[in-house]
Amino acid sequence: MIYNHTSAGDEFYTPKFIFDAIGIEFDLDVSSPVDAQTNVPSKQKYTINDDGLSQDWFGNVWMNPPYSKPSPWVDKFIAHGHGIALLPFTRGKWWFRLWNNSDAVLPVAPDLKFDKSDGTKKPITFNVALYALGEDNAKVLKNIKWHRVR
Repeated sequence: MIYNHTSAGDEFYTPKFIFDAIGIEFDLDVSSPVDAQTNVPSKQKYTINDDGLSQDWFGNVWMNPPYSKPSPWVDKFIAHGHGIALLPFTRGKWWFRLWNNSDAVLPVAPDLKFDKSDGTKKPITFNVALYALGEDNAKVLKNIKWHRVR
């Protein structure tokens, strides 16, 4: 099933300072926009045209999925077991699965603004965190000195 994440509520991109802090190149961005340039340092990407949920994921993945329907993305991320994801803190059932399966969790700045395709910034009203799966990714988050890593 293809999840259209081009609605006004889902088409926002991770700011560059996050990747500068992470300092690694990912093998795959599993939920990349079709035509927009992003800051994600990845060797390959899946767009909505590829239907990243139905594709095989490989290597170390980056995931900033559509926040309007994150549950299937989170489940696939956990099953894959190797990557870093940017997702909000929430009361959603998927969040507890992610919390319980993550090797490390690092909150991001409370005043985070996502990049938009027109070059402007979009402030968000909720807190987000980086969630690491895999010990190497947990070490990456522990080396970032923003906040305490869980």
